Amino acid sequence: MRSTIELEQHYCAHNYQPLPVVITRGEGIYLWDDRGKRYIDMMSAYSAVSLGHSHPRIRQAIKTQVDTLSVVSRAFYSDQLAPFAKTLCELTDQDMILPMNTGAEAVETAIKATRKWAYQAKGVTPGKARIIACNGNFHGRTISIISFSSEDQYKHGFEPLTPGFDLIPFNNVEALEQAITADTAAFLVEPVQGEGGIIIPDDEYLQRCADVCKKHNVLLICDEIQTGLGRTGKMFAYQHAGIKPDGLILGKALGGGVLPVSAFLSRRDVMEIFTPGDHGSTFGGNPLACHVAQEALQILQDEKLVDNSAHLGEIFIERLKTIPSPAIKEVRGKGLFIGLEIDPGVASAREVCEQFLQKGLLSKETHETVVRLAPPLTITRDQLDDALKIIDTELRTFC
Repeated sequence: MRSTIELEQHYCAHNYQPLPVVITRGEGIYLWDDRGKRYIDMMSAYSAVSLGHSHPRIRQAIKTQVDTLSVVSRAFYSDQLAPFAKTLCELTDQDMILPMNTGAEAVETAIKATRKWAYQAKGVTPGKARIIACNGNFHGRTISIISFSSEDQYKHGFEPLTPGFDLIPFNNVEALEQAITADTAAFLVEPVQGEGGIIIPDDEYLQRCADVCKKHNVLLICDEIQTGLGRTGKMFAYQHAGIKPDGLILGKALGGGVLPVSAFLSRRDVMEIFTPGDHGSTFGGNPLACHVAQEALQILQDEKLVDNSAHLGEIFIERLKTIPSPAIKEVRGKGLFIGLEIDPGVASAREVCEQFLQKGLLSKETHETVVRLAPPLTITRDQLDDALKIIDTELRTFC
């Protein structure tokens, strides 16, 4: 009989390179494989499982709503979308929401909104609107989104690509101002670049970007699919800069770790450019998703998980910086969103992750040189200490 890994390799497209472990169960910060071995989860499914695995309140929310109503499409009103939209708008201080499913869908929604706003409100010539993004960005993998990636692999073989995008260096305000033209609709940016390797800009970067965008009537859109909802020690990463973006993209943790739930939020004059038929999603804003997301937002606040992320994240980063290993080139992070850059002359990030795997800790490399450390925000100090023991011990073996 073929193993699970062999079956997946035979029947699934090879668009991922998973670590060689088959996960069968999860609870809190822990995962178990098909042999019963327990692991500490330092991935949180790319921040989607911020509340931990199988949270009892999320499980109950699913059951309650599934027993009542799950999906009816936006052809009708439901009793769950409106209260969810109100909660999320009040939490973000945005005026309106357009609910979707995946993060990439929410990014596509933002692109459509900013382009149409540029034509109708800013007076850009139809067909000429441009959006600025940053080198090293990761906003998703649809054709339009990879069109403004700076990673050749993401684009190669998928041409022709979508026009209308300009790339500038991240953390460079002067480059932003120089790139803006009369046709520029928006600047789309991650407050912290996740897949780029947990790259953190200067403290004043976002504030200065906001000033430049306001000066030129350009929308500042923050992609907080990974960084939002407590991951960096604030409810939203842009709050570290003390700004309010013109638009906000959320996903991943919004679904409580069990459903794909995403949203684009913006001010009223941007969102009201949409008319019936302009955009849609059969599952976007479905009652089950809205009910679960509403509960996820409440759990974040009730369990003070944003504070926990800030407090334990600071401890985590400082402890990592004390590990005496030549494998560590740099430690970067905010809250529980941490990148451990590995010196390629000593080891690859993949090798480090495979070594962690053998000792009961799960993480994943990004860009071949950075190990991501982003546990569920529910992690306790004792659990963090357990993880640090494994990380410390294994990194010392490279001495």
